[in-house]
Amino acid sequence: MIYALTSFWLTVIVLMAWAVYVLWGKIVKPKAVNIALLPGTLVAQIGRIVGLLITGARINNTALMDDGDDGAPANDSQYTSKLPVFGPVIVGFLPLLATGLMTYVVLIGLGRPVVKAAMSGGAASPSGLMMRELPADSSAFWDQLRGLVTLAQNAMDAVLHADMVGWRIGLFVYLMICMTVRMAPFSGNARGHLGAIAGAGVTLALAGTLTPKPADALEQLWPLVSLTVGWLFLLLLISLLAWGIAAGTRMIVRWE
Repeated sequence: MIYALTSFWLTVIVLMAWAVYVLWGKIVKPKAVNIALLPGTLVAQIGRIVGLLITGARINNTALMDDGDDGAPANDSQYTSKLPVFGPVIVGFLPLLATGLMTYVVLIGLGRPVVKAAMSGGAASPSGLMMRELPADSSAFWDQLRGLVTLAQNAMDAVLHADMVGWRIGLFVYLMICMTVRMAPFSGNARGHLGAIAGAGVTLALAGTLTPKPADALEQLWPLVSLTVGWLFLLLLISLLAWGIAAGTRMIVRWE
């Protein structure tokens, strides 16, 4: 079950990151969003380039920002891989893996006080708010939704109450935003991105039949995955609120 749940929550992470990225592009100019996310873009692009090299595809039209008005990362979505079935999955998986690893580095290397503050929540700690089985009815769904709201509150409180100097907490927040939002798929490879999550889950499940080490590793990472879910849900709530205010303001201005 741990493998299926990990795949499920990674999918939720990717979809929330995607939603946040799209909403930000509606609130402010997309080019400003892409400039702000450049550290995460760099990490994701490196992962994509490695994936293209592994699958034997040519690296064409790759840049941190294209020449268009939105300044989106430039990628060749029509690449030809020597691995027809697994190529797009590998190319989709490595950017996610790269940003995921960097999120882990930021949490452990720079944000350890934040993680410590989040873990001290007892029953309200991240690992205690993530469901251990897929919701089977509406009651379980709403319980988990309430848990996500508490996760978002937990993430915000952990940042506000972490024992860190100002510049460190500012750098931590900025890098967490860059890395987690850039977990969203690049244009033209959304199916490969999501397929990579399913493929990784199946691979780990098969490995788990031979050794318990994959399950043990996922159990150790579960609190950090939970904290990432709470972080992105917090960003999503803030983005939805900001988008609603911006859209409402534009409607009032045009009406007048």
